[in-house]
Amino acid sequence: MACPERNKKILLDMVKQPSNDHCADCGAPEPDWASYKLGVFVCVNCSGTHRDLPAISRIKSIRLDFWDDSLVEFMKTRGNAAANAFYEKCVPPFYYRPQEKDCVVLKDQWIRAKYERREFTGENNSFQQGYSSGLYEGILWKKGKDNKQFLKRRFLLSETDFTLRYFTKEDSKKPKAVISMKDLNAVFQPEKIGHANGLQISYLEEERTRNLFVYHDNSQEIVSCFNAIRATRFAYLQKVNPNARDSDLVPLITRSSIKEGYMEKTGPTQWEPFKKRWFILNLMDRKLSYFKTSLDALELGAVFIGTEGHGYSVREGQPKGSRSSRWRFGVTLETPDRQFVFLCDQEQDQREWIEAFKLVISQPMLPQHYNTEANMRRMKK
Repeated sequence: MACPERNKKILLDMVKQPSNDHCADCGAPEPDWASYKLGVFVCVNCSGTHRDLPAISRIKSIRLDFWDDSLVEFMKTRGNAAANAFYEKCVPPFYYRPQEKDCVVLKDQWIRAKYERREFTGENNSFQQGYSSGLYEGILWKKGKDNKQFLKRRFLLSETDFTLRYFTKEDSKKPKAVISMKDLNAVFQPEKIGHANGLQISYLEEERTRNLFVYHDNSQEIVSCFNAIRATRFAYLQKVNPNARDSDLVPLITRSSIKEGYMEKTGPTQWEPFKKRWFILNLMDRKLSYFKTSLDALELGAVFIGTEGHGYSVREGQPKGSRSSRWRFGVTLETPDRQFVFLCDQEQDQREWIEAFKLVISQPMLPQHYNTEANMRRMKK
């Protein structure tokens, strides 16, 4: 007869072991759930997708549910390390492995790819062809440049010339835009775009950031598109950095901002009216970009952020004599060229922006950052 307390203790001891002490799928610490068909320990969020795959996975709480002796013995023979050695055997280096804070669609499709479709076991590579072949073509809903309407657009991604094209008509041969892989970035933004599968594609156009906001109703399709972009970006990085290790290039494929949100901004004399703008702070290129709204296509401007040794600093508050506004929580950013004053609506936002600025300022500048700084200064002249 099963002893509930003994079995619970066995499971709690197992989940403290290395590899079991983090979710098998997203890496979240201290997982409280387990799949007794797959033999893996997972977090509460990932357990939801497992629960949607009853033919593949069966989920129990290791703390609250009753565990039969046979199920506990099965878990003892498995574990996250053994399972991932099989289910993640052939994950391409460019393929995005979601983390704890990533959006639902990324984690959901990762779990389905691992266990349901078995894309990475080496048994069948047909699914990987959709994003590994060097050519991707699909129809996505794209937000119009000057309106809120989303329209169907054909997208064509090619590793041959490292470009992403999109067409206003499905049968058109002349693209609306040809986007180079050199500066392209893609990141999921479901809340901003207002769709669970919302993807933001950004690139430089005459040294200014331009955004495309797209989605696909099929989750597998949009994640496949995302990883096809990553595959092409990875191939581009390998070409321009032939001596670099894959492990050094993977973090450069795509990137997420460290802070986004609305602040109010005034002009260089600090007496111009404050205007509400959407700001995006990126650590990799050390840029604070700003847009009129969160879904604007074209960047209004950008501020380069160097190190303290190069004359950059940030502090709480705003200078005396600067214009007042209904937003009260000030952030003052010092640069060698001028002083920038921002206002936040909430004190929490103020603290988060200051910490984000400090993080960028604390990081050493790399050779490419000096080029970015020089290009941005040249644009302002």
